[in-house]
Amino acid sequence: MSFDPEKVAREFPILTRKVHGKPLVYLDSAASSQKPAAVIDAVSEYYRTSHANVHRGVHTLSEEATALYEAARESVRGFLNAASAREVVFVRGTTEAINLVAQAWARPRLGPGDEVLISELEHHSNLVPWQMVCGQTGATLVVAPIDARGEVIAEEYARRLTPRTRVVALAHVANALGTVLPVAELTALAKRQGAIVVIDGAQAVPHMRVDVRALGCDFYAFSGHKMYGPTGIGALWGRLELLDAMEPWQGGGSMIKNVTFAKTEYARAPERFEAGTPDISGAVGLRAAIDWLRALDLDAVHQHESDLVAYASARLAEIPSVRLIGTARARAGLVSFVVGDVHAHDVGTILDGEGVAIRAGHHCAQPVMEHFDVPATARASFAVHNTRADVDSLAAGVRRVLEIFG
Repeated sequence: MSFDPEKVAREFPILTRKVHGKPLVYLDSAASSQKPAAVIDAVSEYYRTSHANVHRGVHTLSEEATALYEAARESVRGFLNAASAREVVFVRGTTEAINLVAQAWARPRLGPGDEVLISELEHHSNLVPWQMVCGQTGATLVVAPIDARGEVIAEEYARRLTPRTRVVALAHVANALGTVLPVAELTALAKRQGAIVVIDGAQAVPHMRVDVRALGCDFYAFSGHKMYGPTGIGALWGRLELLDAMEPWQGGGSMIKNVTFAKTEYARAPERFEAGTPDISGAVGLRAAIDWLRALDLDAVHQHESDLVAYASARLAEIPSVRLIGTARARAGLVSFVVGDVHAHDVGTILDGEGVAIRAGHHCAQPVMEHFDVPATARASFAVHNTRADVDSLAAGVRRVLEIFG
């Protein structure tokens, strides 16, 4: 299937604006993607015509809003190839999803002598919650190292898996380097030791097909705002038998079956994990984003973005003083680099003056920066609307950095 990113770009209203008098080149989608008109219109239409609280109302607007909200849940189910919509819990995003698993599944079940295994590549959102739960339970956090390319060392990962490993938590795609982890294979190894596997899919879902049943994991988390949906909405997929065995993380309205002063009976999953009024419009927008993205053909999207990563890597490698950070054989959606001794924030500021938006910093992955002995990197991340011309603008901007800093 042919793929036309320039045609796709016309569906993003924000891409028509200028920054510092120059056309916007948006290369920060790994932090948060821009929104196509279809998503913006879906959220606006919901508020214009169908807004009300969900699940308990008997009036027309409430029933309409409930139908839209639950249709979004079914859309996520289909997007992930989950077995049941009951396995889909709406959350604020990947961070909340991982914290939910850490506190509702792991905390009641872990104790001294148990281990949680993560990789050295993890975003803080898939590191700090496990540090917290280890501190709460006496369990031990174990880290599988990465090599000079930014790939998990398979032998070291396998060596750290023991009968004491209760939880394995891994990124599907690493946010700082773009490394695609072989999560199906790593999950299979973890299962042999009886561990549950939690996958941070925030950076994967915009770029590739995800089939949770094929991956074999137990939990999969992602955020809407990184895949062209609204901020403040995401989803946790979990195996139904695990969700049904978990106690609620938060209490309040909507997550109950019956309440008395003596005792509360909780609702079944997923409602038991969705206390309070949910982000209804966010779910509507997430459904619109999923429908819009699936209509593009994710295989074609993946091929296009893989081409951009390869092209950007080659263009940047031509520039003196530029060093790519992370050269994994399988990468998705981004390039991370340093420009001589120029701080990444200065690189980002100069590029912004050229109309090019990138991310500069440690990318909520400080252990990764420590591994490569850099304080920060510049990160250009790609989306369906980006073109080789955008990469050329990035390269020209980096050359401008070197002109300024000599």
